[in-house]
Amino acid sequence: MSKLTTMTMAQALIAFLKNQYVKRDGVESPFFAGCFGIFGHGNVGGIGQALQQMPDFRYYQSRNEQAMVHAAVAYAKTKNRLQAFTCTSSIGPGATNMLTGAATATINRLPVLLLPGDIFARRNVAPVLQQLEFEHSQDISVNDCFKPVSRYWDRISRPEQLLTALPEALRVLTSPIETGAVTLALPQDVQTEAYAYPSEFFERRTWHIARNRPDRRALEQAAAWIRASERPLIIAGGGVIYAGATELLGDFVESSGIPVGETMAGKGALRHDHPLNLGAIGVTGTFAANRLAREADLVIGIGTRYSDFTTASKTAFQHPNVRFININCAEFDAFKHRACPLVGDAQATLEELQALLGGYSVADDYREQAERLHSAWDREVKRIYELRNEPLPSQGELIGAVNELSLPDAIMVCAAGSLPGDLHKLWRTRHPKNYHLEYGYSCMGYEIAGGLGIKMAAPERDVYVMVGDGSYLMMNSEIVTSIQENYKLIIVLLDNHGFKSIGSLSRSLGQEGFGTRYAYPENGVLPGDAQDTEVRTLPVDLATNARSLGAHVIECKSHADFVAALEAAKAVERTTVIYVQNDRYQEVPGYESWWDVPVAEVSTKPQVEVARAQWEEKRQQERYFL
Repeated sequence: MSKLTTMTMAQALIAFLKNQYVKRDGVESPFFAGCFGIFGHGNVGGIGQALQQMPDFRYYQSRNEQAMVHAAVAYAKTKNRLQAFTCTSSIGPGATNMLTGAATATINRLPVLLLPGDIFARRNVAPVLQQLEFEHSQDISVNDCFKPVSRYWDRISRPEQLLTALPEALRVLTSPIETGAVTLALPQDVQTEAYAYPSEFFERRTWHIARNRPDRRALEQAAAWIRASERPLIIAGGGVIYAGATELLGDFVESSGIPVGETMAGKGALRHDHPLNLGAIGVTGTFAANRLAREADLVIGIGTRYSDFTTASKTAFQHPNVRFININCAEFDAFKHRACPLVGDAQATLEELQALLGGYSVADDYREQAERLHSAWDREVKRIYELRNEPLPSQGELIGAVNELSLPDAIMVCAAGSLPGDLHKLWRTRHPKNYHLEYGYSCMGYEIAGGLGIKMAAPERDVYVMVGDGSYLMMNSEIVTSIQENYKLIIVLLDNHGFKSIGSLSRSLGQEGFGTRYAYPENGVLPGDAQDTEVRTLPVDLATNARSLGAHVIECKSHADFVAALEAAKAVERTTVIYVQNDRYQEVPGYESWWDVPVAEVSTKPQVEVARAQWEEKRQQERYFL
């Protein structure tokens, strides 16, 4: 018979988690780095007590439940999904605050284990504080809201259910295909109940991360398609980086001569200065990548899910006979666009595909065209970096200063607004983790919390958080956590008094930037966003706000001030906020691409009617790949 160990359900949960390991390519490491949490009546006596009793499973105090999930997501991304955090909250608003973070994790396919407290399983004291009552069932709580944004969901209503729930949770979390948010709802009474668990349940367990290989027939077909193509193009997605296949991709590109465009998640798969790296592709892409995409007769997607930004709303690929080869560990993505599906790990698949191709290389004139486009794009980036816009600096030149003055091994993080598009075009990546964009969900408020998670995953590197005033105001609380835990961030806070990205989009739709300025209403109506519109901006002092949270703050009024601040920030020992106002209207151009944002079909405003006509014309370029 098995030896039994009596523990509370919460104690057993933590004891199990701290003995879970992952192993890939012979390298083994603990899977969980610890637990972020905020305690309330729904978890303090259960999970809280267990964490206090087991200090070797490190607990980190957070300020906002959504923020702690963002930090966990960023940590897992930096670790290539080979290590993760768990996050615990009380029942009620503490739990539902994590919903946005859960969606961010699942959409980006990054592992995080969520442990929200739940209502009493025994029910006799219901309704308890913060309980949602539902007159047609007593088995629903707010935690049921996590079901659509979780890759695995369970409610642990008896202590022994851990014995079957936890292995399933770890199977999903460690799967390159199925990973995302995993939610275990924990009724607060059950957390504290004791049970005699089999001791072997708590023994060290190693989860092997497989490098699955594709079907041989599909590989042979892919190789034949590549040999038959005249203008092939690789789209490098996040799967290249997660698989650790960046070096192999470089070898493959060098030997074959096939140029590369990068998605948001895939930027950094090749160094920016590789002559066949055409940079960003799609809506936020470069003219180099978008021109070759338009003419490509074969698109080789590696680790990409083909979001609308990557495909420019299905307008990027215009060759009448374009075909697709998709390398992806997920069958769901590998089959998109009626592709030849290579269902497997990016590194393992590239190895086999390269062996089949032998001495294949594209024609010299095609390779030379790609290299010319690469050089032309590099000159365009240099032009934008060297702009000296007056009276306020442009966003592009500020990005250039951060890129050029940060150390080569630094990490830059961003998520939402106009910054991601400009960064995707302009940031010169020097290593696979140099560019950290959360753009699967593009969640405002991710930036500072994400920066904290990145710094925790890579404490030896400088982490630059680039954030606009809109996103900063949504969530800046983890500045406090970074100071408490002594994880220094360099936060570049760009203030343009509103939502710059949506202001620009609104103007392009003929809507004059309505509702996008941070300004007082006039006669009960929010002002427009035309460049010559006089508005009364709000008396918000973001620099003082950052100081109040404990950050060192440097205020800038010019590009020269900004450069000096970047240098000065390197010597400061705690989180530093560099505050600068930037020109709301000086934009980085779009480069031969389009994004489908529908325009009102009828309107009393002539400029909306004009925008609608332009939209209808562009829509004609959208394609089905059948």
